[in-house]
Amino acid sequence: MKAQTLKGFRDFLPKEALKRKWLREKISGVFELWGYDPLETPTLEPLELFAGQIGEDEKLFFKFKDPGGRDVALRYDQTVPASRVVGQYAQQIPMPFKRYQIQPAFRAENPQKGRYREFLQCDADIFGLETPLADAEIIALSLDIYKRIGFPQATARINDRQLLTSLPYEAIVAIDKIKKIGEDGVIKDMEKKGISTGDAKRYLTLVQDLQPNDTINTILEYLKSYGFDPSWYMFDPTIARSFSYSTGPIWEIEIPGFTGGSVLGGERFDKLIETIAGVKVPGTGFGLGFDRTLEAADQFKLIPELTTSAQVLVTVFSLENSIAIAKKLREAAINTELYTDPAAKLDKQLKYADRKGIPYVVIQGSEEEKRRVVKLKNMKIKKQEDLSLDQVIQKLKAS
Repeated sequence: MKAQTLKGFRDFLPKEALKRKWLREKISGVFELWGYDPLETPTLEPLELFAGQIGEDEKLFFKFKDPGGRDVALRYDQTVPASRVVGQYAQQIPMPFKRYQIQPAFRAENPQKGRYREFLQCDADIFGLETPLADAEIIALSLDIYKRIGFPQATARINDRQLLTSLPYEAIVAIDKIKKIGEDGVIKDMEKKGISTGDAKRYLTLVQDLQPNDTINTILEYLKSYGFDPSWYMFDPTIARSFSYSTGPIWEIEIPGFTGGSVLGGERFDKLIETIAGVKVPGTGFGLGFDRTLEAADQFKLIPELTTSAQVLVTVFSLENSIAIAKKLREAAINTELYTDPAAKLDKQLKYADRKGIPYVVIQGSEEEKRRVVKLKNMKIKKQEDLSLDQVIQKLKAS
């Protein structure tokens, strides 16, 4: 057996996992700052839940028969399962229902840069409101996430599927790719889908000439009132979103200077819950591309230096004393690792802390024990001082 991951799946070693943890906590913190509550749904759902909801990308479903012979699929996205939850628990959930969800999604993609078969998706939705003010709030939330992560600018490109109702779905899917394949590519893509060259050109011109409707103007006015700089949002008639369940405002967020494509996409989906559960509940929300956002944050040098979750390593001379020191530090809410090999020499323990990037080391030999102090060594500047354990706690909490 060859020790490796499956194609399109990844391991995250501690240094990378810590970056991901940092970003996850940033995003969930903004969700909760806006009053959104967490939701989790199963990894596996009935295949029929997703079938007919996604559009031409249904070919990307991870689907199979379970041991009971049922057709099932791995979670393709989070909007559809969340809509199933709202339909299933409609009588128990206070409306409007504002939820966020951070879980893996699975797609049988052709793996390439920025595209994986398992990836973390971060969603937020408002269920139960038809007003475009709900779309405006959720777009403002999506912009605020990027603002609070620290990006100098993010731009929401906003459109409304109601402006595209005269176009066939095949044309909408093609026009949605215009930034990737250009105008000529869009025409050719429509032709491949059976649309005549004349109609393809007419559809593209129609879209490029669109003007904002009342819904779009309401959203733009909300974003202005919230205080976002005008460079952070705009009407873009070529944003089409290829999900077949989109029914109203649609938007994508791009980060100027980041070449990895859009980092977030959202839409209104007023008919989805009725299709799934027979209950009429409108909805609007977005899915944030976690990997692309992390890549962009790395490019803009927004991620702090993260090598380990431990703030201090307690070295071992007397195991009993070291255990007691580590316990007291942890009781003070200081992330503490205890070196667990009493036979190791101090030099080896210090090299271990240095290699892991642990910023501080606590040392208590027999001499320090007699004086009821410990040595606190700063591994970055290679200086140490004798302190009481209480002083160590104060210093570490302040650092």
